[in-house]
Amino acid sequence: MRSRESLIPKPYHAAVERWRETFLPDFQFLMDNWDKHFPKEPHFKLCAYRELGMCNEVECGEDQGKPKATKPSELSDEQAQHLLGAIKAQASTEFGSIQQHRLTLARAQSEQDQMWVLRMMAEELRHGYQMLHLLTEGDWSDRSQQSSADMVEEILSMQTGSHLLSAFNIDFDSFVDNIVFCGLIDRVGKYQLTLQKVSAYQPMAESMPKMLREEAFHLAAGVVPMRRWVTEAARGEVYVTIDMLQKVINKWIQRGLEMFGDERGGGSNVRMGLKPMKNAEAQEQYRRECDKLVQDLNTRFVRARLPNLSPKEAAEVMTKVLDEDGTVQGITPQDLLRLPHRDFFRRRGVPAFTMVGFRGEAYDDVEAYALHLRRYLPESYLASKDFKDYFATLRQVASGALDAVAASRQMPALRRVAGTCPCSKSVRWVRDEPMTAEVVAPA
Repeated sequence: MRSRESLIPKPYHAAVERWRETFLPDFQFLMDNWDKHFPKEPHFKLCAYRELGMCNEVECGEDQGKPKATKPSELSDEQAQHLLGAIKAQASTEFGSIQQHRLTLARAQSEQDQMWVLRMMAEELRHGYQMLHLLTEGDWSDRSQQSSADMVEEILSMQTGSHLLSAFNIDFDSFVDNIVFCGLIDRVGKYQLTLQKVSAYQPMAESMPKMLREEAFHLAAGVVPMRRWVTEAARGEVYVTIDMLQKVINKWIQRGLEMFGDERGGGSNVRMGLKPMKNAEAQEQYRRECDKLVQDLNTRFVRARLPNLSPKEAAEVMTKVLDEDGTVQGITPQDLLRLPHRDFFRRRGVPAFTMVGFRGEAYDDVEAYALHLRRYLPESYLASKDFKDYFATLRQVASGALDAVAASRQMPALRRVAGTCPCSKSVRWVRDEPMTAEVVAPA
């Protein structure tokens, strides 16, 4: 298929570039060294891509078979509100991810890992740009109380702590966070983009294919280093231990589950043709895929420790160690990774603020649960504001002072952003200039 490339109006494009200078200062270094690290890949472009020739009929829901909407005015009020919320949330995650990754980018052990994550950050910038294109290309004036300029300003002004999804309000503590985040949270992104590829809003559907192709690289930026780390750990290297990797997985996997929304929801999106799957079904598929990732990492650990085993034999050893919780050919349960119980350390959805342990055990004493979490979460994360806020809220729920629904709504405690540039209270990202859009020649 062919794609069409477009630029958003000049004031918004300039605002994104100013944002990039603040939060992605290594961008030019990436451009200067692109051919060295990605010689077979086309050079990065900051533009919006729309795939041509995609299905133009609604693929699911009440209007299945009818023509897809091509502009906001063709959407029902309910569709428009759901879609606007989804676009803003998607944009928030893309820009928010860059703000997180930049904290620890320089701590990479290798130049390749650093450049892969840096490329991923640039592509996340383009994904955010793609969402701004959806907000500025169509006329949303009769569906939103905000102007296009205000919507762009709001999104670019968000910082870690004020993004719309919890996973993007958590600081990174080491480069292990960068890699595990790519492997787990970007995997959620792959699912969301796949679901939105069948959207009843044609511009949304056409925006997804290019993003999905780029998302595949983002997953690789997480999976490839994790595979290397478990292999090195099996050989006795001390840089990234299995225990460290396990704790960072525990930090992020539950936030990934919660990104799909409440397990009881999603029916409205299916009915309106915006997604083909409810939240619980998508969440379950995601968890099964994460389980396969963990199995792959464990099998690689076993084969590195016992190189004479075939892949099948290594998988059998792994399964026996985990199922019997015992030692097999020198491989102990502590040598292998596990996914925590789906209800462990949850703060949204059905299991929110229930005190469920790593393996599903129930706790009724909040202080005992604190000791359990201390065992299974990274020490650096335990010292963070995010964890402190979570545990203070959990204490309120456990004492009966707050119910779980209200507790979920106040996580995280948002910081005021007020539509201003983080480096100056008086500077705005979007400056008043003529609103003209530019179109780039088709690829």
